[in-house]
Amino acid sequence: MFKAVNPRQNFPQMEEEILKIWQDKGIFKKSIENRRDGKRFTLYEGPPTANGRPGIHHVLSRVFKDVIPRYKVMKGYYAPRIGGWDTHGLPVELEVEKELGFTSKNDIEKYGIAEFNTRCRSSVFKYVSEWNKLTERIAYWVDLDNAYITMDNKYIESGWWALKQMWDKGLVYQGHRVTPHCPRCGTSLSSHEVAQGYKDNTEDPSVFVKFEINHESLAQTGLGQKWVNPSDKPLYLLAWTTTPWTLPANTALAVSATDEYAILDMADYYMVLAKPRLSSLKLTENPIVGECLGSDLKGLTYKPLFDPREFGISVKNMQDNSEIDALEPLSYPVITTSYVSMDDGTGIVHTAPAYGELDYESGVKYGLKFVHHVDLQGRITGNYPFAGKFVKEADKDISRNLKERGLMFRNERMHHTYPFCWRCDSPLIYYAKQSWYIRTTAVRDELIKGNQQINWYPEHIKDGRFGDWLENNIDWAFSRERYWGTPVPIWRCEKCGQTECVGGIDELKAKPNFKGMQEKLDIHRPYADEWTYDCAKCGGNMKRVTEVMDCWYDSGAMPVAQYHYPFEPESRTIASDGRFPADYICEAVDQTRGWFYSLHAISTLIFGRPCYQNVICLGHILDERGEKMSKSKNNVIQPAAVLDKYGADAVRWYFYTAAPPGNARRFSEKLVGEVTRQFLLMLWNIYSFFVTYANIDNFTPSEKYLAGEVPELDRWILSELNQLVLDVDKGLDNYDPTQAGRRIEDFVGYLSNWYVRRSRRRFWKSENDADKLSAYQALYTCLVTLSKLLAPFTPFVAEELYQNLVLLVDQSALESVHLTDFPVADKALIDEQLDNEIRLVMKVSSMGRSARSKAALKVRQPLAEVRVVLSSPAERTGLMRLAEQVLEELNVKALVAEEPGTAIPQENYVASTEGAYTVAVYTGLSPELLAEGSAREIVHRLQTMRKSAEFEIADYINTHYQADEYLESVIRTHAEYIKKETLSNQIVNGNAPEGAYTESLDIDGHPLSLWVVR
Repeated sequence: MFKAVNPRQNFPQMEEEILKIWQDKGIFKKSIENRRDGKRFTLYEGPPTANGRPGIHHVLSRVFKDVIPRYKVMKGYYAPRIGGWDTHGLPVELEVEKELGFTSKNDIEKYGIAEFNTRCRSSVFKYVSEWNKLTERIAYWVDLDNAYITMDNKYIESGWWALKQMWDKGLVYQGHRVTPHCPRCGTSLSSHEVAQGYKDNTEDPSVFVKFEINHESLAQTGLGQKWVNPSDKPLYLLAWTTTPWTLPANTALAVSATDEYAILDMADYYMVLAKPRLSSLKLTENPIVGECLGSDLKGLTYKPLFDPREFGISVKNMQDNSEIDALEPLSYPVITTSYVSMDDGTGIVHTAPAYGELDYESGVKYGLKFVHHVDLQGRITGNYPFAGKFVKEADKDISRNLKERGLMFRNERMHHTYPFCWRCDSPLIYYAKQSWYIRTTAVRDELIKGNQQINWYPEHIKDGRFGDWLENNIDWAFSRERYWGTPVPIWRCEKCGQTECVGGIDELKAKPNFKGMQEKLDIHRPYADEWTYDCAKCGGNMKRVTEVMDCWYDSGAMPVAQYHYPFEPESRTIASDGRFPADYICEAVDQTRGWFYSLHAISTLIFGRPCYQNVICLGHILDERGEKMSKSKNNVIQPAAVLDKYGADAVRWYFYTAAPPGNARRFSEKLVGEVTRQFLLMLWNIYSFFVTYANIDNFTPSEKYLAGEVPELDRWILSELNQLVLDVDKGLDNYDPTQAGRRIEDFVGYLSNWYVRRSRRRFWKSENDADKLSAYQALYTCLVTLSKLLAPFTPFVAEELYQNLVLLVDQSALESVHLTDFPVADKALIDEQLDNEIRLVMKVSSMGRSARSKAALKVRQPLAEVRVVLSSPAERTGLMRLAEQVLEELNVKALVAEEPGTAIPQENYVASTEGAYTVAVYTGLSPELLAEGSAREIVHRLQTMRKSAEFEIADYINTHYQADEYLESVIRTHAEYIKKETLSNQIVNGNAPEGAYTESLDIDGHPLSLWVVR
C-alpha cells in the first residue's frame, strides 16, 4: 500500500517536512560523498554581501545555480559546491556610515579607522541567518559551513599574490588621469562599477556659452582678412556643455579640423560655430559673414570666462605638474581634436583637462594649463561667488553669473544618460587624480580570445554585451581611497620614492628591518598602514600606500583566493583536479560588467586563460506589469511571502519555465499561483489518482506487467516518456533548463489530459486483468521517472513522489531521489510513428473541441459527423487507424478524412483551422442524438452528486428518479449506459429510501429529481 495522498496538498507544509528528512539524513552531504569517484564538476558561487536582506532576484540566481549541479550529481559527477561571502567595500562601509550618521570620509577619520573597520567587520553578517534560511528553504544546496570569506587573512593574502604576479609582469602602475569619482564616498570607481550605475532620463543643464576671441589672434591666423569687419564688434566662439560647474576650469576650446565653421552676424556681435549645426540650433536666419575650416581656427585665443588666479586657484603645467608663476600671462587656445561631433552641441567643445578623459588627453597633447577648482567632496573651492557649493548645486549659480555678464547664449534643460555611484546613488564626477591601475588593455587580445572559449547562455552575450565590453576595455582603476577593504600591497619609500609590491605575509616579514605587525594578524587598515621596512635602494622607510582594493577585485580573485592559493599545498593542484577552471557560473546580466569581467580579467592577467567554461546569464526580474521593481514604486515582492504561500518548488518552476534565462521575466504571486495550478497541481492530481486506485486494487509495481504484448496507449506514453528523458538530458547538458522544463510540462499535459483521461475506464473496472495492470505499471513508471527528471528542478515534489512510490515499495532503494542516477532512455521503446499519430489525434481533437465551442455545442452532446482536412495524404492512414479515439474525444458518430486542400461545406458545418489543418463538425441534431446527449448529462449530474454525497470512488449505489415523459424515455433507453458509468446497481423510477442524497435538476429544459444511496 502507498501512503494516501491529500488531493488538496499544502505544498509549503510538505516542503518543510521534506527539509527535515534531508537534514536528519544528511542527504546533501551524501549526494556529494557518494560521487567522490566521479569526474569533478565545479561551480563558482558569486559571493553576495550579507549585510543586506536577500531579495527575489537572489532567489532567481540561486535556483539557476542549483539546477545544473543537481543534474550533474545525478549523472555521476562529484560536485562539491562552496558558498562565499563578499565582505569588503562600499556596500559595507555605507551601511555602517548610515548606522553612525556619518556623511563624509572626514567623519570616519575623526571616529577612527580601527573602530570604523571593527563596525564593518561585525556588520557584514548582519543578515546571514536570513540568507542561510532562504538558501535552505529554496533547496539551494551549497556548503555554507566552509564558505570562503573575502575579509579572511588567507583570502586577502591570495589576492596580494595575484596582484604581485601582475606587478612582476609590468601590468600595475600609478597614473595621474581622469577617473570616475564619487564625491560622497570620496573614491575613484572602476569602469565596470560605473557601468552598473547609469541612469536614463537624468535631467541636467544644457548651456550654450560665448567665449570672446582675442582680436589680436585673428591677425596671427589670417582670419581677420577672410571675415567681414571682424573687429567692429565683439567676436565670440559658441560652445556647449551639460556641466557648467566645469567652466571655471576651462583652458581650451576644441574644434573639428575638417568641418566647416561659420561666423554669424548677431546684430550686436559676431558668433562662430560649426556650419552643420546651424539648422538644429535654428540659426539659419542669421546672416553668415564668413566661413572657414576648423583647422583655420586653430591658434586663435580667447578670454577666459573665469580667470582662476583672480579667485585664488593655482594654475599648473600638465607636463610636470609645476605651478605657473602668478605673473605669467595665461593663454587660452583653440585646438583641433578628432572627438568633436557634429551630431550635437555647436561643433566647439569646452575643454577642462581636470574633469574629462578626452579633455585630459588633449591637455597632455597640447600642453594645456591645468585648473582644479573642485575638491574630492565635489565642492567648489577658491573664492568664487559659488564657492563651497556642491558642483551640481553650483550649476545654477554659474549659469546665472554668465547670463548677468552677457556670456550665456542659451540656458536650457535636457534629459540624458548619466552615471551615478552604484552604491550610494550620488552623481559621479570625472576627476583628474592619482590612482593605481591594472593594465588590462595590455591583454585585450587575450581577453577577447579567451572569451571565445567560453560557452554563453544566451549565446549572443559572448560577442554582444560581454564581447563589446572587452573590445572597449580600459585599464582597471583598482585602488580606492577608502578604509574597509583589502589593503593595496604596495610599499613606497618615503625618501627616494621606490615602490614594491608584496605578494604575501612571509615575503613581507622577510623584508629588511620589517616591523609593526601585531601578534594577532589582521590584514586591514589601520594595522597594515603601520607595517614598515627599510628601502633596499636607499635605506629609507618603506611605508604602505593608503589605498584599499576595489571589492570587485576581491570577488574576481576567488578562483585562487578561496583555496588560499598558492600558499596551501593542496591548493596547488586546482588546475589538475578539476577545481580550476569552473565548469559553471551563473549571475544576472549586469555581471557582464561586474563579476564575470573581474573573474575573466584576473584569470587572464595571471594565467593567460579563462577561469570559467559555461555561463548562464540571467535577465532581470520585473513586476507583473513589466516594470522594474523598486521600493519607491511599492512593487517589491519579498521572497518569504511567496514561499510561505506557494512553496519553493512553485517559485523554482516558474523561474525555470516562464522565460529563457537571458530574458527579463515578470514576477508576482499571481503568476506563481498560475504555475502551481497549471503544472504542480496537474502533476499532483495524476499522483493522487494513481495512489488512490492503486491502493483500492492493492497494486504492487512489477516490470512483468509491461512484458509481452503491451496495449497501444501504454506503448505510446512509454515512448513519449523515453523521448522526454532524452530531451531533458539534452537540455540540461546544454545548460538550458527552460527548454528541458517546458518539455516536462508538455509531457505532464499529455499524461493528464490524454493518457490518464483515456485510461480511466481501465482503472475503474473491477477485475485486475492484464490491461489494467499494464496501465498501472505504465503510469507508475511515468511517475517514478518524472520524480527523477524533476529532482534538479523541483526537489521537494520529486522527493515526495520518490519517498511514497519507491521507498515504500522497495526498502533497499536509495533513501532519497537526490541520491539516484538520472534516468537513461530506452531508445528501443521510442516509436516516433506512434508518437506522431497520437499527437495528430490530439491536435484534431483539440481543433474539433474548438469547432464545437464556436457552434455552442456542449461536449456531452453527441454529433453525427466530423470532417478533417490534413496537411498531407500520409497522415490519413494514421488518423483513420486511430479514428475511434477521435470519435470518443469529440463525441461524434463518424469521421471523414478529406484530401489536403478540400473545401468544407458551409451549411450545417462549423470549422476550426490551423495552417493546413481544418476540423469541421456537423451541427445538425437528430432526436436520437439529443436523447443521447440528455443521457450523458444525467450521468454527469450523478457523478457530481456522488462527490457531493462524499461517496468513495469505488462505492456502488442505487439511483432513484422522478422525471417527465421525455426524460423517462431517455433513462429507459440508456439505462445500462447510465448504470455502468455511475456504478449504479439499479435505476428505479420513484422516491428513494429515507437518508438518500437528493437534488432537483433541469436537463435540457426538462425537470428531473434524483436520489442516490449506498
